[in-house]
Amino acid sequence: MGIFSKIKDAIFGHKAQAAPAPAPTAAPAAPAAPAAPTPISEVDVEANLSAMAAGKDLNWRTSIVDLLKLLGIESSYENRKELAHEMGDMDYSGTAEENIALHKRVMQELAKNGGKVPAELLD
Repeated sequence: MGIFSKIKDAIFGHKAQAAPAPAPTAAPAAPAAPAAPTPISEVDVEANLSAMAAGKDLNWRTSIVDLLKLLGIESSYENRKELAHEMGDMDYSGTAEENIALHKRVMQELAKNGGKVPAELLD
């Protein structure tokens, strides 16, 4: 499991397993219509992170290090480098500017994966 998957799982929670199929019954008179796909509900990323951060002195809104700490993920340079590689930055060296960009990229990916993320955390 990659670092981003750990982040997403920590914020979104683990998806519930699909409900077991109902036991077969008598054959239906007509073929059943295909079920409409269930829309993915958005997870309120800010609300979830704010709840996790209650009583903690972490600046998760702008710091990738504090975000990782909040989620219980090791915030070492090696993990941040691995995360940067997952996000497409193969030249990550750990500068402050790169950490800010990495934080924004993570927020953008959370939004792409069904998270409701405020605009100020995306820019």
